[in-house]
Amino acid sequence: MASESLGNVLTAMVTPMTADFAVDLDGAATLADYLLRLGNDGLVLNGTTGESPTTTDAEKAALLRAVRAAVGPAVPLIAGVGTNNTAHSVELAVQAAAAGADALLVVTPYYSKPSQDGVLAHFRAVADATELPVMLYDIPGRSGIPIEVDTLLRAAEHERIVAVKDAKGDLGAATAVLRATDLLWYSGDDGLNLPFLAIGGTGFVSVTGHLIADRLKAMREAFVAGDVADAAAIFADTEPVSVGLFRAPAVALTKAALALQGLPSGPPRMPLLPATDAQVATLVADLASVDLVLGG
Repeated sequence: MASESLGNVLTAMVTPMTADFAVDLDGAATLADYLLRLGNDGLVLNGTTGESPTTTDAEKAALLRAVRAAVGPAVPLIAGVGTNNTAHSVELAVQAAAAGADALLVVTPYYSKPSQDGVLAHFRAVADATELPVMLYDIPGRSGIPIEVDTLLRAAEHERIVAVKDAKGDLGAATAVLRATDLLWYSGDDGLNLPFLAIGGTGFVSVTGHLIADRLKAMREAFVAGDVADAAAIFADTEPVSVGLFRAPAVALTKAALALQGLPSGPPRMPLLPATDAQVATLVADLASVDLVLGG
């Protein structure tokens, strides 16, 4: 897949579960179809929102195969394969390629806090494992360390490292990398979607796209067309969604929101817990403030 074909509006899809916490493959196929009809260009599977820390390697492969069968060959599917174990990440990359992924999402190795040289070596090893393009995932709030600017510049020299999902929120660092490379830049923080477009971002890897991919698409199209005021108005209108889905663990609240719409979701796996009644009530109020009525 060419790097330009990763898409612009991508949702980091939850992994639907049954009531007994089994991965719901039929539900995943149904949800994927819904998300594409809502306005997503493609999907990220087995990411943080997809509960990758608590799904098995076999479940990850089965999920990817099920969604690929449901959406067909033309829809970009990006598979999360990053762990803090380089050898395991390589194994997941090879597995994802065989299961139908179009690209790989590789998070900064977490917990171990490697040096920046170690981070770069990790990324290069995963990128060398397949012929698929790689999107790096910079999220120091979860990984414990950032991907420094110099590391990103060196990573960009690899022919298959083509994109970054930025959940670091450092617009200055992002600008420095964008100025010096051809990396595609995706907002990994829905609260910064428009600012990232303003510095040359490609699009979004979104959680709110489960609910408002149509609005995200309209915002990006307005911005690209030069209608910054309209883009800013849409962005402001989405703020309660960005805030509301993150008042508690986003997996739990996103699954609750989908369930209220009659869409496959199910409970999260422990240590994540289902949203409480009070959390759901607050979310419903947040979304109603922007005319998004769950279950309506």
